Amino acid sequence: MTVKDILSAAPVLPVLTIRRLEDAVPLARALVKGGLINLEITLRTPVALDAIRRIAKEVPEATVGAGTITRPADLDEVGRAGARFAVSPGLTPALRAAAQDAELPLIPGVMTPSEAMTAWDAGFQTLKLFPAAVAGGIDLLKAIGGPLPGLTFCPTGGIGPKTFRDYLALKNVICVGGSWVAPQDAIHQGDWDRITDLAAATQLPERTDDSSDSETSQVR
Repeated sequence: MTVKDILSAAPVLPVLTIRRLEDAVPLARALVKGGLINLEITLRTPVALDAIRRIAKEVPEATVGAGTITRPADLDEVGRAGARFAVSPGLTPALRAAAQDAELPLIPGVMTPSEAMTAWDAGFQTLKLFPAAVAGGIDLLKAIGGPLPGLTFCPTGGIGPKTFRDYLALKNVICVGGSWVAPQDAIHQGDWDRITDLAAATQLPERTDDSSDSETSQVR
């Protein structure tokens, strides 16, 4: 399964920072119930790898990935934990070389047209625009869509319930990443119904016409 196959399965990629291991499985189930089957578990807490293992084993409907990949060793560790894709905030020469040899697909982060071109030259066609809002957001994605038509983006950073649909309307956006679908207070309180509702609210209606060139492949 390619990165595009994975990311096109849902409009939003939840970016999850799991602080308590016991939250991992119910959180994943709540998001999947709401229609978000792709999950990015960030490597920002001591329990992140164990959370990936548990979700991969106990929530087979989810496609679990790992975020905050910054070292070549991270790719091997998350792959052995059961991750099916990896996401990085940037792309170093060492990480680029490791990704080319790894079986686990990597979605590298970029912020500028030059970084996007460098990643494209290295063989990456699906990129994470990060931090999206700071980098220029929708205006930047529109501007680079013409000169870089072979690239598809998952913008992440500063995107929320009021703006994500505007991103998804762009032809070069395959999905958006965000943490608003799993607020930390809801996770802490075990309010899984709230998280399911937030996930369900991201689902887009099917279009029955082709009247807009700006809304095509991102409509599900």
